[in-house]
Amino acid sequence: MSSVPRTIEWRNSAVVLLDQTLLPTQVATIEITTVSVLVDAIQRLAIRGAPALGVAGALGVVLAMDQCIRESWSPTQLDDAIDAIRNARPTAVNLAWAVDKVRPLVPEGRDVVFAAAQQIAAEDEAANHAMGKLGADWWLNKVGDRPLRLLTHCNTGSLATTAWGTALGVIRELASRGRIEVVFADETRPLLQGARLTAWELDQEGIPYKVLPDGAAAMAIMTGEIDGALIGADRIVANGDSANKIGSLGVALACNAAGIPFMVVAPESTVDRSMKTGKEIHIEFRNDEEVCNFAGVRTTPLDATSYNPAFDVTPARYIAAVVTEKRVYEIANGEDLNTGSAA
Repeated sequence: MSSVPRTIEWRNSAVVLLDQTLLPTQVATIEITTVSVLVDAIQRLAIRGAPALGVAGALGVVLAMDQCIRESWSPTQLDDAIDAIRNARPTAVNLAWAVDKVRPLVPEGRDVVFAAAQQIAAEDEAANHAMGKLGADWWLNKVGDRPLRLLTHCNTGSLATTAWGTALGVIRELASRGRIEVVFADETRPLLQGARLTAWELDQEGIPYKVLPDGAAAMAIMTGEIDGALIGADRIVANGDSANKIGSLGVALACNAAGIPFMVVAPESTVDRSMKTGKEIHIEFRNDEEVCNFAGVRTTPLDATSYNPAFDVTPARYIAAVVTEKRVYEIANGEDLNTGSAA
């Protein structure tokens, strides 16, 4: 059982979120009863991580229906509110996927939508554990049944899901088997999801870890400090190209150069088979403030601007395997996510 609080849950007719912008120094929740506050929480990353965003999207539709009744909205106003939730973060496919999954149920009533949202949350938790076992088995078969030194980027644990985690869930499963020597957690600039969130989760679980600057990842990989790397994903397309937090591509390139495995772990709901290659993925760009300031203090000249993509796309040729709750896709061997067979 994880000691990390639930990232998202429904309580007293409200969506209750663990505010991840305050971690690790403060553990606090936000109680949300309106669509505008939920959209703001999503956009400022109070909640983040593709699977968690999916649950937020589904529960957000319930929130919108409740607000519609309270404030006597028109059907158009309800549709606009649901659209606002769906489009709050365009790169993460799970948000739109979950909204689209429950939205057709709106005419059947609020209780039907709520039950569907709860089912999405329950399925996510089960998928997390399945991915953890499949991924752990793959690492031990591929690298050897021994304690491993693994690198991860951004946050893919309980904070990014309903429970357990995707890539960090694989790490937790390996740790439960006594097969983790140390985890290298990239700090993940500019918002430090690795330093603030992944390190916090590893600390809570008692898993040995080191935090390293993003710029040190390639050196650690190329000097033999790392046995392999694993990340999550916000969207995986049919050929295996994967969008994840900015900086993931650099880790993949270093792993390729060093000849060590690079794994992507995400639920099947993150696989967008309507897109053939990563060139079709819309990349979210964020504001200058995240790069030009730190902890509220300006760190650049006042007239400086930034190049601040939230995500990058790792081509399938650099990915050894994609792990979902259903199976391990051996991308390096030419498997296609549409069929699971060689492309």
